[in-house]
Amino acid sequence: MIYPLTSILDRIEPARLFSKSQPLEVELGSGDGSFLAEYAARHPERNFIGVERLLGRLRKLDRKGRRAGLANLRAVRIESAYFLEYLLPPRSARALHVYFPDPWPKRKHRRHRLVNERFPALAAQALEPGGTVYLRTDDPPYFEQMTAVFAASLAFRPVDTPAELAGLWTDFERDFAGRGIATRRAAYQLG
Repeated sequence: MIYPLTSILDRIEPARLFSKSQPLEVELGSGDGSFLAEYAARHPERNFIGVERLLGRLRKLDRKGRRAGLANLRAVRIESAYFLEYLLPPRSARALHVYFPDPWPKRKHRRHRLVNERFPALAAQALEPGGTVYLRTDDPPYFEQMTAVFAASLAFRPVDTPAELAGLWTDFERDFAGRGIATRRAAYQLG
């Protein structure tokens, strides 16, 4: 399931990663893979790539995908922002999932946030026409930033998160819900 990058300069070719050519969805920051493995199992008519920089988390996604026999799931070990900007081919993804990215809470570190002023343009480059970005976080200031950068983008319009998608929780979401911490969600469609 873990796709070994042969180059960090050449864009990947999704058709070479999967046995079937199907619509592609990408999760940027897959955590332990709970969400993505379950979502891929529910949707064999789509292909999925999980992007994660931490090898231990990537191995968990790999184990879950192998146990479930998911031919439509691959994992890539690299920084999400780099993958989005330099490795994912233009107009190749139907959806981008960004769930509980590192909030970088200190003001001086906020420039490291994945969803920043540049993110909507990078997402628009990666998504096929009509594609959607799905966002979740537990951090109110980060959620304000997420919604502000998408509100400033003329390329996207807000849409509802489908109930099925909202009902599939990530590992972080389960932990936060158990501690009474609310999840904030937003979704934006290109075009």
